[in-house]
Amino acid sequence: MLRSMLGARKCWGLVRVRNSMEVTAKVSPITLATSSRRHYSPPTHIKQSAVANESGTMAQIKQEMMTRLGLEPGYNPLPKSREHLLKYQPKLEDLPARAMQDSFTSAIIPLSTDRTLQDKYVTYLGSVRMGRLLEDMDMFAAWCCHKHLKLPSLPEGVHLPYTFVTILVDRIDFTNVLASGTQDIRLSGHVSWVGTSSIEVVVWLEQLVGGSYQKLTRALFLMAARNATNTAAAPVNPIKPANEEEKVILAGGADRKKQRQILCAQSVFKVEPNDPEQTLMYELYKRTTPSNTLELNKRILPPNCRWMEDSYQMSTIPSFPEHRNHHNRVFGGFLMRSALEISWAAAFLYCKTRPKLEHISDISFEKPVGVDSFIKMTAYVVYTKLNYVQIMTVADVLDTHTGNQVTTNTFYYTFSAPDTVTEVLPRSYHETMWYIQGRRKFEASMGLK
Repeated sequence: MLRSMLGARKCWGLVRVRNSMEVTAKVSPITLATSSRRHYSPPTHIKQSAVANESGTMAQIKQEMMTRLGLEPGYNPLPKSREHLLKYQPKLEDLPARAMQDSFTSAIIPLSTDRTLQDKYVTYLGSVRMGRLLEDMDMFAAWCCHKHLKLPSLPEGVHLPYTFVTILVDRIDFTNVLASGTQDIRLSGHVSWVGTSSIEVVVWLEQLVGGSYQKLTRALFLMAARNATNTAAAPVNPIKPANEEEKVILAGGADRKKQRQILCAQSVFKVEPNDPEQTLMYELYKRTTPSNTLELNKRILPPNCRWMEDSYQMSTIPSFPEHRNHHNRVFGGFLMRSALEISWAAAFLYCKTRPKLEHISDISFEKPVGVDSFIKMTAYVVYTKLNYVQIMTVADVLDTHTGNQVTTNTFYYTFSAPDTVTEVLPRSYHETMWYIQGRRKFEASMGLK
């Protein structure tokens, strides 16, 4: 069947997460696939040569980044101009190649000693708020980009003529260690692939347990390098692998880029569903249409099912300067935390029991969000399977004068419950497209295709 691939807007890659944030659900009959390129630890040669926690705490990293960029504490509605830095923007051919070990660094979230910090990170069960860690990982990925840059022609004392923004989070994998809200957490990472102006960063989280660090999670962030005023792309140092291990990691980054492009082109929001999916759509129609009448739009809800239109949670969040990044836009980590928490609430209320977060897919940043924005977060249950619930969360920015809204972010989450959940069903064609998209995300994140 011929499928059009025109009119594709930008879309970003796949995020895969398995999280032990919540209480453990019953063992599922669905078996997870394991990727051949999930590096839960830094490459051996990097790890052996690294200085432990060389970047200090996350608070110190934030301060150091502000110093490098020439920013000062305090909010100013009209940020200090950085146009004078444009003349220091280097050309690609002037940038020396870098190895992955050049950008490797690590830092600590000191939860064991900072009681005030504990209050921000801990859940009432004593575990860690996953949303808070996403915020830190986003900032740490930007810090790794700073470490990767080497500008030989930049005069001493001149601030960094760059801006870094998050494009997407391409995958997050979790181990089975349940993170505590009262023990130190270490972040480590390095640049793993670069394009002309795009940078892939791999980030690990580990927690101190019984005197040694246990692996918690690993994530891939795709960042964009922009000029000093965030008005155009900026070139970055290429990568020259230091050994065979780095060559393998670099090749993996190129493979992931190709896979993202394929997934983009096949999105159900861009091309029609494939033949098996169209068969599924017809089966859904037959299940929800009465056989004793041809009345238009007459639908029936099968037993132990729930309409998608009745299965969502929504919250409108006013943003404040507290939530801004270094460029007076809403911090991407804040959006990730807000989306995760409302999605968890939606899953909890749908399942009527505490769910366990299994995966996150498609953390994409399509448009910047101003610090004066109203952000509407809506979490929809779009697909269910056995004891799994697939959530699609949409972030829209509301225009307070016209009432119009523009979608800036989309997120897909997979949660599991202890028992089989109520099946969600679409009622309209539009909802059926969401159902198909949710099914695709669920099967991809669980390794079923």
